[in-house]
Amino acid sequence: MTRGRTLRVLHLDHTTVGGGAEYALLRMLQAGPGWSPYLLLARSPVGGLGVYEGARARVPRRMSGVRQPAGASSGGLTAALTMGARVVAQAVVTRCSRAFASADLVDANTARAAAYGALALRWSRKPFVVHLRDLVEPDALGRSGHALMVRVVLPRADGVIANSRATLESARPHLRPGVPAEVIPSASGLRVGAAPAAGTGAAAAAEGDARVRTVGMLARIDPWKGQHLLLAAFARVFGGDGDVRLQFAGDAPFGHEEHLDELRRTAETLGVAGRVDFLGHVDDVDALLAGWDVAVQASTRAEPLGQNVLQYLAAGRAVIAADEGGPAEWISDGVNGLLVPPRDVNALASALARLDTDAALRTRLAASAAETPGLLDDAAVTRAHEAFYERVVARHRGPVVE
Repeated sequence: MTRGRTLRVLHLDHTTVGGGAEYALLRMLQAGPGWSPYLLLARSPVGGLGVYEGARARVPRRMSGVRQPAGASSGGLTAALTMGARVVAQAVVTRCSRAFASADLVDANTARAAAYGALALRWSRKPFVVHLRDLVEPDALGRSGHALMVRVVLPRADGVIANSRATLESARPHLRPGVPAEVIPSASGLRVGAAPAAGTGAAAAAEGDARVRTVGMLARIDPWKGQHLLLAAFARVFGGDGDVRLQFAGDAPFGHEEHLDELRRTAETLGVAGRVDFLGHVDDVDALLAGWDVAVQASTRAEPLGQNVLQYLAAGRAVIAADEGGPAEWISDGVNGLLVPPRDVNALASALARLDTDAALRTRLAASAAETPGLLDDAAVTRAHEAFYERVVARHRGPVVE
């Protein structure tokens, strides 16, 4: 509550395509936030509210401004200039909106939204919270996106919510002294405290069959998410005439349809196409993970968090993850999962082979995964955000003078 009334938060997002940031915000809006949310979206190239169609009907949503296409921040000079013009145009539209005028706090859900949000807030006393879901590095944000983040966004931020310690530490050198900054995991749809459903491997182990039946990765199709690494490792361990399946769950947004086609061709070349499933977007994640014996995260650069890793742990799966970034903050090697050197197909293949031949290890890791400390359901994540928003607003207004 803010001075006797509900806090009004303007949420900015530059896209309606279902990426991790969009699903995280959607889950909070569905969880019944204690603040009064308003969602202001940039124009969509396909029309409609996209992923945000799933928000509660009481959440006001408006689409205005210009499109903010993906990939512009990592292009050349022309792309950077075009992106800059679009960011400025969106900033003007945001500043002129009624929702901006009535908001107690402006919250940027993505790096692009933070760029035009920071410009819109110039010469405004409204507090500005930035969600950091990527490491503040050129490899993660692109050259232009990184420059905007460190020169425009973070110096203006009145509060920062990061999805991992690694993400937050990458931003600290660019924040003003004393700015509130907190690590809050993204809302990931976790069913914390519920008994994990038995996977095919657990059931098989109880019947005396110790081998893995299904390996999976839950992540959008994107070259840096590492599907190609898992595909290569899977073929080394489970190639031939076996019946072990590999499942990739996630669609190919942001122009990565060609990479999906490339993965299909690679599966053919490796001789495992008949046992590799490309499932696209999956709504029922709980049911999906319940059918996996081993769940993998294999990003080719440091993953800021990896919502999929949190989902794997909460579901009680045997997890393999790259030993860097956010996932390494959640997994203790040999305790609640296995960590492998990043970008190392041989190490990933060895971990798969180890879990295939050691049912006892697989069962122990799965049990410990579900008991990982710090896992939060969406309601708890939403409450943490509310407390942070109130803290930022209170600090921004300063002490009340009697």
